[in-house]
Amino acid sequence: MAVNYVVPVKTELKPVAGIRLGTAEAHIRKPNRRDMLVLVLDEGAIAAGVFTQNRFCAAPVLLCREHLANTAKSRALVVNTGCANAGTGERGMADARATAAVLAAQLGCQAGEVLVFSTGVIMEHLPMPRLLAGLPHCVENLAADNWFEAAHAIMTTDTVPKAVSKQITLYNKTITITGIAKGAGMIEPNMATMLGFIATDACVAEDVLHGMVGNAAALSFNAITIDGDTSTNDSFVLIATHAAKHPVIVGEGTAEYGALQTAINEVAILLAQAIVRDGEGATKFMTIEVAGGKTREESMKVAKAIGNSPLVKTAFFASDPNLGRILAAVGYAGIKDLDPNKVSLYLGDVLVAEQGGRAASYMEADGIRIMKADEITIRVELNRGQELATAWTCDFSYDYVKINADYRS
Repeated sequence: MAVNYVVPVKTELKPVAGIRLGTAEAHIRKPNRRDMLVLVLDEGAIAAGVFTQNRFCAAPVLLCREHLANTAKSRALVVNTGCANAGTGERGMADARATAAVLAAQLGCQAGEVLVFSTGVIMEHLPMPRLLAGLPHCVENLAADNWFEAAHAIMTTDTVPKAVSKQITLYNKTITITGIAKGAGMIEPNMATMLGFIATDACVAEDVLHGMVGNAAALSFNAITIDGDTSTNDSFVLIATHAAKHPVIVGEGTAEYGALQTAINEVAILLAQAIVRDGEGATKFMTIEVAGGKTREESMKVAKAIGNSPLVKTAFFASDPNLGRILAAVGYAGIKDLDPNKVSLYLGDVLVAEQGGRAASYMEADGIRIMKADEITIRVELNRGQELATAWTCDFSYDYVKINADYRS
C-alpha cells in the first residue's frame, strides 16, 4: 500500500461548478473495473496543458496538442486506461480522432473541443468497439460530484485513487480547486505526471492559465521520480470553468493571481507526492532537498540524480546507510565546476559528509536510525549559490521488479 497516504473521502472532494464527470466499465483490458472517464465542461470553460517530451509520444498526446493549439475552449475530456495508444502509428491517430468525433457528436460540440487521453500498455491498439460503446455509459451517469469515481477510473497499477480539493476566497467568492491524478510506475516526467487533471471555477485569461499550468508542473510533477522512465503519455491539464463570475485574472502581480497560483501549486504538489507514495512496490517516501545551487535547474539536476539512482533507492529499501552512493550521484549530476570540498550532506538532522569526505561527527548508528523510518529527508548543500530545489522519490523493493515483470499478464 501507499506510504503514509490517506485515501481521499468522496465527501471531501468538492464539485467544481461547470464540470460534470461520468465513468464506465468498458472492459478495455480487464473486466469489472472502471476504465473510462468523461469530463464535460460547460460552455465558456478553457483548458491548458503540458505533455510528455518523449519523442515516442502517444497519439492522444499529439491530438491534444493539436486541439489546444487551435483553441483553449474545451467542452470535454475523455480518458481510457488499459491501453496507451502509443507506438500505434497512423491507426492510433485515427482511433484518437474517432474517439473525439464520436463523443463530440453525443455532446453536440465540435471534435476539436474534445481532449483525448489514454494510459496503459504501449504498442497495442485500442479495442475501439468496446471503447466507443463505453462513451454513452459515461455520458449517462454524468454528475458534478463524481470526482471520487473519476479518480478510480484512471488508475492502472495504482493501489489507491489520488484526489485533492482546496477552497480559497477571491473577490469575496469561494473558489474551488479539485484535482485527480494517476501514476505509480514509468514516472520521471519532463513536464507533468502520467495523467493529471486539475479544475477550478475561477475566471482566468487564456495566457495566464497556460502560465499557471507550467508553473504548477515545475514545482510538482516535474519534481518527482519513481524509476527514471518518462512515459509516452504524460499529460497534465488545468481547466478554468469561469463559473465563479468574478473579474478575470489577466496577469501576474495581483494578490488574486498569487493566491490562485499558490492554491493550484498546493493541489498539484499533493497529487505528485501521492504518486510517489504509491510508487510501485514502494516502502519509503524520500524528500530530497538541494540548496545552494547557482540556479534552480542545477539544484534539481542533483536532486534527480540522487532520486533516480538504483543504488541509492535499494540502499534505502534495505535501511543500509551506504551513503557514499548519494555523494556519487551528486558528483555525476552534471555540474562540471562543482567543488566537492564545499558540499555538505545531511540525512535527516544528521551531518553525514563535509569537506570532501565523511563528517567527523557521523556515526553509522545514526544513519541506520534515520533510514529505518518510512519517511526520510536527504539534504545536500552545494554552497555555490542561493537556489533551492526539492524533489520526491521512493525506494526500490522486490515488489517493483515483480510488478513490472508481470505488468501485461
